[in-house]
Amino acid sequence: MGKKKKAEFYGVKEIARRANVSIATVDRVIHNRPGVAVKTRDKINQIIKELNYQPNILASRLASRRVFRFATLIPAVSDETDYWQAPLAGIEQAESEIKQYGVTVDKYFFDLNDKNSFTREAQRVLESDPDGILVAPSFIDESIPFVQKCRQRNIPYVFINSDIPEQESLCYIGPDLFHSGYLGARLTSYGTGEGKILVVNISKEIDNHHHLLRKEEGFRAWFADHGKANEIHKIDIRETGYESVAAALSRTFADHPDIRAVFVTNSRISTVAAFFEKRREGKYLDTPNKGQHPVILIGYDFLEKNIEYLEKEIIDFLICQQPDEQGYLGIRNLYQSQVLGKPVEKVHFMPIDIVARENYSVYKN
Repeated sequence: MGKKKKAEFYGVKEIARRANVSIATVDRVIHNRPGVAVKTRDKINQIIKELNYQPNILASRLASRRVFRFATLIPAVSDETDYWQAPLAGIEQAESEIKQYGVTVDKYFFDLNDKNSFTREAQRVLESDPDGILVAPSFIDESIPFVQKCRQRNIPYVFINSDIPEQESLCYIGPDLFHSGYLGARLTSYGTGEGKILVVNISKEIDNHHHLLRKEEGFRAWFADHGKANEIHKIDIRETGYESVAAALSRTFADHPDIRAVFVTNSRISTVAAFFEKRREGKYLDTPNKGQHPVILIGYDFLEKNIEYLEKEIIDFLICQQPDEQGYLGIRNLYQSQVLGKPVEKVHFMPIDIVARENYSVYKN
């Protein structure tokens, strides 16, 4: 360890000698801190490049003895959906990798069905005064004042899963919501012909869930762009329990028995699939065409309940966008920016994966 520290110090000292500046000035440039003139910074960076100097980050962090505290604000895992277990796993993996550098991650959770819980937890995050925040801005109206307060306090924040445009986040990591809905429409069109299509939004806060609305926008855009004359119906189901979902679907299919495909805009597709399973078994006798289910049923996310219906061939396709990687990259980007002082990619769209019965067994979330 002594030799490594000595070698690193000699490197900084040599850079300072060649640039004719102090060691402190070189240190500010290496760690991307302010207070150095552009011309001097460029000169030092050129010397660093010529010497192929690689700072010992671990030794530097241990020497500084500063602790960086990040906070995460994401939905809690619930009985309705375990989607948020995957981003949490990614966050915890990143945390385990960077804790040796003096970084801690405090986790805060809100109820996806209760916007007031987001506001309460957001206030707790601000009171903790973290060095950076990872947030899933599920509620637009509540998220905007929260990130405005972050900016006032110079706290950088990363968005995952859904973005809020023009809110000056450090970066966004997640799906391209519009194009994910666009792809969903293309999949839905296969085998549908010119038949009716149903879009299903299931959320207690639909009007405030930007990610659902953006997917629907992309879905409708595909049909418009390709001159398709399909009749598209939509139902917004605000009570997320099975009985409420089943009742809404039963009414819709009674009015439109010729619906040929269903597109569910979030991970709650398993609830819709459960309805069609019971319908196939002869339940909902008041529903025309009982015993049938749509030609195509498409929704989101590689979850245990969804996979069960994929195996039964009730769900045809799941659109998946690596939620664990979103949590992981969110924390790593905060670390790269705030601890290492390096720039990060402003927008990182996750791949759009299509999972079917034929390939789910080898898919990694």
